[in-house]
Amino acid sequence: MTTPTRIPVGGERPYEVVVGDHLLGELAGLLGEQCRRVLIVHPGALATSAEAVRDDLQAHGYEVVLAEVPEAEDAKTAQVAAFCWGVLGQSGFTRSDVVVGLGGGATTDLAGFVAATWLRGVAVVQVPTTLLAMVDAAVGGKTGINTAEGKNLVGAFHPPVGVLCDLATLESLPVHDRVAGLAEVVKAGFIADPRIVELVEEHAAGLRAEHLDEQTRPVLRELVERAVRVKAEVVSADLREAGPREMLNYGHTFGHAIEQVERFRWRHGAAVSVGMVYVAELARLAGRLDEDVVARHRAVLEALGLPTSYRGDRWEQLLTAMRRDKKTRGDLLRFVVLEGLARPTRLEGPDPALLAAAYAEVSREI
Repeated sequence: MTTPTRIPVGGERPYEVVVGDHLLGELAGLLGEQCRRVLIVHPGALATSAEAVRDDLQAHGYEVVLAEVPEAEDAKTAQVAAFCWGVLGQSGFTRSDVVVGLGGGATTDLAGFVAATWLRGVAVVQVPTTLLAMVDAAVGGKTGINTAEGKNLVGAFHPPVGVLCDLATLESLPVHDRVAGLAEVVKAGFIADPRIVELVEEHAAGLRAEHLDEQTRPVLRELVERAVRVKAEVVSADLREAGPREMLNYGHTFGHAIEQVERFRWRHGAAVSVGMVYVAELARLAGRLDEDVVARHRAVLEALGLPTSYRGDRWEQLLTAMRRDKKTRGDLLRFVVLEGLARPTRLEGPDPALLAAAYAEVSREI
């Protein structure tokens, strides 16, 4: 068994992201000496895993309560958060007790939000079980739930006390979910680490295969570690998205709009994939980015089987959704764009004609 990799995340409350295989034994050490009770928030599909974590922690002397929540984005509602608060209240949770988020990005977002708001903040440990959650949602301290008006509009910045990325859980991850998670990995490559893009180009066939082979497993681990390091470096310098952290939203303004218009029927990674091509085209049209980098976006994402286009009859709905985006300031739309590989910057208030022209570049006939 290989030694776990420990990636530090700095800031007001430093913590580590641990990447490795079979990391259950690491969890008890993250709970703190004062902790007596643990709430494990998990989706129904991970009930067996949650019970295994509960049994291990009970053997260490902790009182453990399970809170089963809906799958995916259905978990991120005020009603589900209120259910979790009720469990915490009935279990007598104090400020020294800990919430554990076990699951994909929606579960870790919810668990973090519940921890941030209970008694004005209790500790949370994130145990992401999908590739998307490992490289994005579980790292960085952003928590949140959705409302009818948009995604993640209610939330808090609440860093975890630790993140355990157990790569063994990816063995059973459906290939579509693995590929969707790779969109966020590719994003980290385009904004900060070109080696990520090269690795994906070299190993796309293995990464999108139904089952991971012996040659691809170490590549996937390197990609996870590189993507986590990108995010760790950014959030260490800017927890509350005052400056550099905005760059992590590359492809997300348009991607979140697709998710909203599709009522979350699209996987997040698929929407972000189209979103990255959209802002690459926007940057090209604005004279910021060369055509060859735009073409590379399409090539690497399509090699993974990710979408690079969207239906052509939804512009007004998409524009309305983008205007609700958290990155908008007043009525000024803001986009993260590239001026070159690993050279992110902002594009504020672009001409509406440019926005529509970029949409035309990613549109397809229905």
